[in-house]
Amino acid sequence: MNRIDRLFGILTLLQSKKYVTAERIAEKFDISVRTVYRDVKALGEQGVPVSFEQHKGYFIVQGYFLPPVAFNSDEANALLLMETMVAGFADQSIATHYSSALNKVKAVLKSSQKEKLELMSSKIKLQLPDRLRPNFSYLSILQEAITSSLIIEIEYTNNKGESSLRKAEPIGLIFYAFGWHVIGWCHLRKEYRDFKVARIMNIRLTDLPFTKSSHMSLDEYMEQLPVHF
Repeated sequence: MNRIDRLFGILTLLQSKKYVTAERIAEKFDISVRTVYRDVKALGEQGVPVSFEQHKGYFIVQGYFLPPVAFNSDEANALLLMETMVAGFADQSIATHYSSALNKVKAVLKSSQKEKLELMSSKIKLQLPDRLRPNFSYLSILQEAITSSLIIEIEYTNNKGESSLRKAEPIGLIFYAFGWHVIGWCHLRKEYRDFKVARIMNIRLTDLPFTKSSHMSLDEYMEQLPVHF
């Protein structure tokens, strides 16, 4: 990768995250931390407002606008393939958002690329049994609750067919055993519980912040699952 492409790649990485450490950039682009320092300085000299916060990393000053990214055909095809996967394994709320995002990608493609993408779209199929297809539209709400640290209220049916109302503080989503699961601190049980999303009958996103001061990480919870990933 030449330096121009690398500088653009670093800029894109910085715009995709709130903070990025020099070590993360070095690992991503297979360069030394010293080279990272030089590259970040070069971005600053070109007018890109890169700043640094101790113990967190580099970040782009809020308000900086980067013109639309140019995608090549391979990148666009990869996103198109994922649209099929999203339609099969995510719910309608996510599929709708992904389709909207993909349309924005298509808008910046060249006419010849758009034609190839339309052709490829007709050549990709995903066949799943109905039992594996999501019959809910809660994933977007759950994502908002997780990222905003807001309590959810759900009507949940367990594997015995018993329904209950729960308040939970969701810490993450996991896809395992052919289904989506939301992991959260249950106010009723006073412990972390695994709620299968397909068994949620109703859901409401409250404006109440988490009451628990700190939560275990999703990785820590996954280590307890009786499923090998």
